Amino acid sequence: MRPSRHVCLVGLSGTGKSSVAPLLAAILGLGAVDVDDTVARSAGLSVSELFDREGEQRFRELELDALGSALAGPDSVIATGGGVVTTPAAKELLEERATVAWLRARPEVLLARLAAHDEDRPLLSGDAAGRLASMAAERAPLYAAVADLVVDVDDLDPSEVAEHIAARLAAS
Repeated sequence: MRPSRHVCLVGLSGTGKSSVAPLLAAILGLGAVDVDDTVARSAGLSVSELFDREGEQRFRELELDALGSALAGPDSVIATGGGVVTTPAAKELLEERATVAWLRARPEVLLARLAAHDEDRPLLSGDAAGRLASMAAERAPLYAAVADLVVDVDDLDPSEVAEHIAARLAAS
């Protein structure tokens, strides 16, 4: 594991990063940061509105800034956006400055989870199942490249995921 006390959660939409981060932070005695929330606050727009009005590229720029700021701040558990690993500079920050936990789930499980929530996911509009499967295939090698540990979350609730990660961190 890397020496940093920052723990970054990566994975596709629906893996539970935003739910797990505050739970894991409480166990570890750290603060929690949600990169998507930080971006939305700084832009004064929801992530969906930001994608619609300014495009994915602008979102990725703001996401990189938010990640860099979080990693420059006090030790914390950071919930990243699902596509953070698609930006080379963000991927480099993750590799250099954090212990990274990849929350991994099968696309069909994610689709069911996302359908249960009334949250707009800009990159999953239209054929959500097809887009999710495509993103899973495209991003899996990127997540694997930055991950210090992998947690299969298909059958776990957020508190179980947080406990699992905390135990793995304590054992390392």
